[in-house]
Amino acid sequence: MKYALIVDNKVVQISYQFIEGSVEVEDNVFADMIKKQDGSFDYSDEFKAEQEQYKLNKLNKEAEDIANKQSALNKLKALGLNDAEIKSIIG
Repeated sequence: MKYALIVDNKVVQISYQFIEGSVEVEDNVFADMIKKQDGSFDYSDEFKAEQEQYKLNKLNKEAEDIANKQSALNKLKALGLNDAEIKSIIG
């Protein structure tokens, strides 16, 4: 059994013990979810947008790191280092 404290249709706290003012909810309900008119729960569009932006930022950072590593390798090769020498200094 899981309980949610809901304020202005937003789940602000989840507990496995009853807290005054909380209601029983299903196990797939989490904090920051919004209670819809039909009684179901889902994350707000704003929350979903923030999560999507976080994922995009993470992917962009990973792509930037890969590009920076390749750029560094190219520069080392331009200085005359071979693959074995480059591997020995960067692992």
